[in-house]
Amino acid sequence: MADRDVRAAAAAAKARSPEDGHDHGASCSPSCAAHAHEGSLGAIDRTALVSARGLGFQRNGRDLLDGIDLDIRKREIVMLIGPNGAGKTMLVRLLLGLETPDRGEVWRREGLRIGYVPQRFDVDSVIPMTVERFLRLGGDASLARIETILDEVGAGRTRHQQLSQLSGGELQRVVLARALLRDPDLLVLDEPVQGVDYTGEAELYNLIARLRDKRGFGVLLVSHDLHIVMARSDRVVCLNRHVCCSGVPETVAQHPAYARLFGAEAARAFAVYRLHHDHSHDIAGAARSADETAASAQGAPKGNERA
Repeated sequence: MADRDVRAAAAAAKARSPEDGHDHGASCSPSCAAHAHEGSLGAIDRTALVSARGLGFQRNGRDLLDGIDLDIRKREIVMLIGPNGAGKTMLVRLLLGLETPDRGEVWRREGLRIGYVPQRFDVDSVIPMTVERFLRLGGDASLARIETILDEVGAGRTRHQQLSQLSGGELQRVVLARALLRDPDLLVLDEPVQGVDYTGEAELYNLIARLRDKRGFGVLLVSHDLHIVMARSDRVVCLNRHVCCSGVPETVAQHPAYARLFGAEAARAFAVYRLHHDHSHDIAGAARSADETAASAQGAPKGNERA
């Protein structure tokens, strides 16, 4: 994994609209054509684990990503959401250095260790491989360390089982264990609950949150499981080839761009999250009391709300 800056070729830059920073054109779906951009994050943040500014990526002359600003910090769970074709997986590949952007810059902290859980992990049933052997591939992890990490992810009893015989939930925990063997500073999970039932999804996301608390790594989580994952996230980034909105989960769920992408029903489904709060947040995450929220709704001054 390269840790040097990834800089774009200026000659590949596409002309950008002076009004909002990019050209919607045909590359932007009608569902977000009326969006309002979030403000620029400014210069690269070298206190973050990963910091990106102005990322753009084209394929066959078509913008897949445009003007992406994103920071991921230690001990933070950042959820990346968006419809199919929004560019989520491509953004992950740019952040990890697996692809080079046509525009913009990605900075990764020197010596950054990344653990990656892919969107799909297909096991060939004709190739015999136990969980223990799988975790030893390409590394020198001791048996004691393998046992410890399997216990940590709740898969201790699978050590001698064949990969092909694991359930969807067990396999995801084993793949997560392999990512943890690197002692990552940043854990990246791309749609980690495919093939896992509803209860297993909630358990897996709770496990990720506990591991973050225990180990202190940052987390970038790509998911479609809005109402489950958003409640486990510190910050949500709504992507549709550009950043449509971002902030704390409660606020993003109420943002007009979120409703345009996922429908009003998705925002209402997230209301369960708000039932556990006696306060609200502004888009930057600053807490507002119930009184301040009510005053804001009536047009009164917004107190500590940040621009």
